Amino acid sequence: MKAIAIQRYGAPDGLAVVDLPAPGPAAGQVLIAVRAAGVGGVDAVIRSGALAAYGFAEGFVPGGEVAGTVTAVGEGVDASWIGRRVWASTGTGGGYVEQVAAPVREIVPLPADLSDVDAVALGSSGAVAHFALAHAHFAPGERVLVRGAAGSIGIMTVQLAVRAGAAAVAVTTSSAERGDRLRALGATHVLDRSGASTGSQDVPADYDVVVDVVAGPGLPSFLDLLAPNGRMVAVGIVAGPPPADFGTKLMDAFRKSLSFATFSADTVAAADLRAVRVEQFAAAARGELAAVVHEVLPLEEAVLAHRKMDAGEVFGRIVLTP
Repeated sequence: MKAIAIQRYGAPDGLAVVDLPAPGPAAGQVLIAVRAAGVGGVDAVIRSGALAAYGFAEGFVPGGEVAGTVTAVGEGVDASWIGRRVWASTGTGGGYVEQVAAPVREIVPLPADLSDVDAVALGSSGAVAHFALAHAHFAPGERVLVRGAAGSIGIMTVQLAVRAGAAAVAVTTSSAERGDRLRALGATHVLDRSGASTGSQDVPADYDVVVDVVAGPGLPSFLDLLAPNGRMVAVGIVAGPPPADFGTKLMDAFRKSLSFATFSADTVAAADLRAVRVEQFAAAARGELAAVVHEVLPLEEAVLAHRKMDAGEVFGRIVLTP
C-alpha cells in the first residue's frame, strides 16, 4: 500500500510517498480502508524534528486520525464491524496510509449523514476542545479567550464554549477575514495575535478561561489577561515551548489566584473520549456543530498540505484522501 513517511526531518519536502506492506488486524483490532486522514498541527511539529528526542525516527508515518470502512477484524472482535464506516484514532502517527489497523476501543461508528472528511475534521479536535474546557473548570456565564482559534482545535473550542453558554468568546487570529469566519461560528470578539482589540469593539478587560493552542514566546502575556481565579490551559505548542521562566507571571500575580495547566487527550479514558465523539458526530450530523475543512488533497500531496500548514494558511483542517 502507499503511505507518506518522513524521510528527513525539517521542511515539508522531507515527506515522501513510500510503499509499505499492507497490514492485517491483530487480536483486538480492525482493518480500515482509509477514505480520509486528518492533517494535524502535531503532525507538522513531529515532521519538523522538534520532537525527535521523544523517539520519532526517520521513516515515521504521520497522521493521528482516519475515517473509512472496516474491511476485516482480528481475533476477539465482533465481525459485525465489517462494512461499517468508522472514525479511528491512530495515536501519534500511522494515519497517512491507504489501510490501517486500529484497536477496536479506538474506533467510533459514523452517522450516515456525516462524511469521512468531516469526521476527521471533528474527531480529535472536538474531544480536545471538550476536555480542555472541562480541565479549565469552565462554567456557563464565564468569559473565554481562545488563542490560535483558526485551527481545528480552536474552532471547536469556540463552538463548544458558545454552545455551553459562555458570556463572551474572544479569539485571536491573523486577519479580519478569519475573524469574520470565527464570528460566524459564534465568536463575540476578535483580537490580533498579541491579544489586542482589532477595532472599536467593547472587548472584555479579562477572561475567566484562556485556551491556548499556540504557546511559544507570547504565552506569558496572555496570563496578564486572566481575571481573578482565572485559568489558562495549554493544548498545543504550535509556536514552540514558552519561555522557561513564564511561571514568574503567576507568582507576580499571586493575589489573583491564577492557574496554569497543560492538557493532553492521552490522560482521558478511551471510553470517555468515545462517548464525547459519539455525541459530537451526532451533533454535526444534525447541523449543530460545523466541521470546518480548509481543503481536501490527495494523499500524494502531503508535502503541499504541510507547506500550507507551515505558512499559516490553514483555517480548519486539511484532509488527505488515499
